[in-house]
Amino acid sequence: MYTLFHGLYKYLTQKDEFWVLILGLDNAGKTTYLECSKTKFKKNYKGINPGKITTTVGLNIGNIDINRVSLNFWDLGGQTELQSLWDKYYAECHAIIYIVDSSDRERMDESKKTFERMICNENLGGIPLLILANKQDIPDCMGVREVKPIFNQNAHLIGRRDFMVMPISALTGDGIDEGIQWLVQSIQRNIEVRPPKNAEDY
Repeated sequence: MYTLFHGLYKYLTQKDEFWVLILGLDNAGKTTYLECSKTKFKKNYKGINPGKITTTVGLNIGNIDINRVSLNFWDLGGQTELQSLWDKYYAECHAIIYIVDSSDRERMDESKKTFERMICNENLGGIPLLILANKQDIPDCMGVREVKPIFNQNAHLIGRRDFMVMPISALTGDGIDEGIQWLVQSIQRNIEVRPPKNAEDY
């Protein structure tokens, strides 16, 4: 009887665990985005002051829970020399968040080419992709109407997977909630292709 109730309790309380990569060029705002997401979705969490966030060398890890879903984030360094490490994580992830500095027009082509190299990897086939046009709080930044066509040039590589470009400001928090909700829905739709990490526990 104990085993039955324990199994039922575990079923009712256990969350599906998914891993999400946060990628993009250095200075795109990846760590600021992660901290803002944790502040919004983790009760009593006090994020790092954005002014004290430094360039990521290696990775940062974070987690948020939404209903019965647990999202675990890998925020990877975006410097050119660190991008070669990204593919070590592809096979384990359930979605990609690709962050673009929409205020840096000079590096937009570099960001597009980096994105293109990334999605060519066979381990990312069918995985949901969320592009976030960050720094929308900065005057004269590129809006989604400008950013989306740039990355849509890779439509043949993106394929029929869930794909979205959304505006955000990791500094003010605008757009964070909408992006996370879209991500959760897309990951759940893709569950047959890439099940939760703890699927064997069911």
